Amino acid sequence: MIHVKSYRCHNIAEDVGTIQLDEIELADPGPDEIQVQVKACAANFTDILMIQDKYQFHPPRPFAPGGEGSGVVAKVGVNVSTWKEGDAVVFGGRYGGFTEAVNLPAVVARPLPKHMNFAQGASYSTAYSTAWVALSHRGNLQADEWLLVHGATGGVGLAAVDIGKLLGAQVIATGGRDDKLEVVKSRGADEVINYTLPDGSMGGFRERVKEITGTGGADVIYDPVGGDVFDESLRCVNFGGRILTIGFTSGRWPTAPVNLILIKMVSLIGVRAGEIGRRNPALGAKFRAELNELAESGKITPYVCKGFPLEQAVDALRMLENRDVVGKCVVTMNDYELEEITV
Repeated sequence: MIHVKSYRCHNIAEDVGTIQLDEIELADPGPDEIQVQVKACAANFTDILMIQDKYQFHPPRPFAPGGEGSGVVAKVGVNVSTWKEGDAVVFGGRYGGFTEAVNLPAVVARPLPKHMNFAQGASYSTAYSTAWVALSHRGNLQADEWLLVHGATGGVGLAAVDIGKLLGAQVIATGGRDDKLEVVKSRGADEVINYTLPDGSMGGFRERVKEITGTGGADVIYDPVGGDVFDESLRCVNFGGRILTIGFTSGRWPTAPVNLILIKMVSLIGVRAGEIGRRNPALGAKFRAELNELAESGKITPYVCKGFPLEQAVDALRMLENRDVVGKCVVTMNDYELEEITV
């Protein structure tokens, strides 16, 4: 039994600042479990939604936010032969990572990719899994096709820019701020478009996409934004193109006019990478193996813009909520120094 600090959500609240820094007792790992001394944990929009009870999964309260992290194996439970004390690992789940230590089923941990530090290791699983499944499998993105990535300055969008370039596509990236789009451009996007209109809404990219592509528009559109962005995307997707619906960060679920889908022979494709694994474990394992190979070989490297110590975990969530994050921000624990985070 050890005492650890953990930022936990006790009650449903709109304000992420209501989560509390608690000191709790953590038992030794049970059979088939490992205890991980957490070094870094990524902040994600799902953390905010679960605090507000707006996510499709409702964790029991109190719970620690943080669905993906990295650290060092501190203790090993009985029956565990795959890990030993001192191993550097990454782990995933729906919550539990904003803490100094956590007990996990040994099977959910994976080796920290040798090309990544702890901050990067905590930041690639969710975003890059979504981008890889969406573009390589669901969207069947081909080399030299035009890929339009919306919300490209966020973690899921920036991962799609990276994967799109890895697959040989020509990438147009959209976002709401020029300074953040400069980072996306430096990560390999061929063209960037600021889609923030004077009134603060999003749009105005339709004609520019057609001009850049020189055709009817983008062959594949990766859309985690929804709302007005989705509406306009239907008017700059190429004939026979594919629109990948990833999420609705704009706050509005769009509706699709069937006449445009028919005339352009557009495919609308939903992407829930995690759900694929839950419904088809073998296929999910295949996708994870592909992603792990990309990570281990150094072909993907997540961009981490900032780290916050555990005591400032609320600031990490607010930075995300205020859309000031480029790529990922992380919460760090156990003397993992912020200067160790390289971008």
